[in-house]
Amino acid sequence: MNSNWCKPFIRISKVRFGKNVLLKGVPFIYNARGASLEIGHGVTIKSSFLSNLVGLYSRTIIVTRAPKARIVIGDNVGISGATIYARKGIYIGDNTCIGGNCKILDNDFHPLEAEIRNKLLRDPKGGDSDLVPAKEIHIGRDCFIGCNTLILKGTVLGDGCVVGAGAVVAGRFEAGSVIAGNPARVIRTKP
Repeated sequence: MNSNWCKPFIRISKVRFGKNVLLKGVPFIYNARGASLEIGHGVTIKSSFLSNLVGLYSRTIIVTRAPKARIVIGDNVGISGATIYARKGIYIGDNTCIGGNCKILDNDFHPLEAEIRNKLLRDPKGGDSDLVPAKEIHIGRDCFIGCNTLILKGTVLGDGCVVGAGAVVAGRFEAGSVIAGNPARVIRTKP
């Protein structure tokens, strides 16, 4: 089911779409005040249960959570039931495929220290983003990220990387790396 009718509602939070963006199902896309969220040309975002037969657990969620946070999704990217959540920055290169139920999170959501965590829990505005550890994520062009993967803060995937299903990824990986496991490690490199 094509859900492009919901684009005007998403644009209210100043999300910028390229041409030929296809929404299958209704994603949750939100751009915080002072943040930037850009979706390139020819992007397909799948959010309905039957739009990807790997079995999507939820609709796609793309959120900038803090002022100055940035998400840039390149051209011809495919996203299926994934969560892309930025307090700092997430950059996804052209022609990258993001498998069903993948989570790409540039932050820890909560500080490690109990006192600071408790202070943030009492804050009705959701807490000071400077207290939540965050580092940019960079995903190169032509990458494939398998279903049910978790991409953690500070991760850098070079062009053409392949991430195996269910991997938990943190760190820098050179172009052409095939990555799998928990914690993810390079199992081979493509020529």
